[in-house]
Amino acid sequence: MKKLILLITLFITTVSFGQSVKTVIPEKKSAFKAGEWLRFRMSYSNFLNAGYSTIEVKGTNNNGKEAFHIIGKGKSTGLVSLFFKVEDDYQTFMYKESLKPYRFIRKINEGGYTKDQEIFFDHDTQLATVNNYKHKTVEKHPISSDIQDMLSALYFLRNQEISNLKKGDNIELQMFMDDEITVFKLQFLEKETIKTKFGKVKAIAFRPLVQAGRVFKEQESVTVWVSDDANKIPLLIKANLAVGSLRADLDAFKGLANPFNIIFK
Repeated sequence: MKKLILLITLFITTVSFGQSVKTVIPEKKSAFKAGEWLRFRMSYSNFLNAGYSTIEVKGTNNNGKEAFHIIGKGKSTGLVSLFFKVEDDYQTFMYKESLKPYRFIRKINEGGYTKDQEIFFDHDTQLATVNNYKHKTVEKHPISSDIQDMLSALYFLRNQEISNLKKGDNIELQMFMDDEITVFKLQFLEKETIKTKFGKVKAIAFRPLVQAGRVFKEQESVTVWVSDDANKIPLLIKANLAVGSLRADLDAFKGLANPFNIIFK
């Protein structure tokens, strides 16, 4: 459950493979705007309701610069909540023009596993100040000039031009997570039309490679489908686990920056 909530808020997860990497460039037309709100329904083995996750975009400013405040929340429900309670709160603050984060909040409780952190990114000094409120510590870590956090990565990726990608190409970015920089890659699979709650939608399938072991069944256990339009919103995420499977479906949306093309056939 907690792994799928993380996939929703991140859009990508830990990967490690070394094929060719395509350079992507920002689109002139933004894929999102303040007022966008997405809700995802999580289910276990395609029949048991496991919970919901929401992601909301708000407008703000910092030091006179326009910015976004993005809030991602996940919560378990029903029978799942009885034996594995999840309450996740992820928030990122990122500049509108550069899409670089300057503040990140991670406050989670996943079956008793908790984190309470606030990170400030200083892109001038290339340092991240990590305030760990659970352990009452403050640490500074070096970062790169193009660093992303766990939630800003989703919106940075959504705003990239990917029309030149070919099957097997990878997108790569650097993410600051758990007090260190991790290199993430996302493999382009194919374009296809998938069924959603709203009708058939043209989509683009990506595959992050995850670490096989206790949770995921094998490395290629996760597939993500995003809308093949200017929004690039996640539509569906599937993950095969060591026991059973998890999926997340787009359940509701509002405030999209661009038309959402649904095929009613």
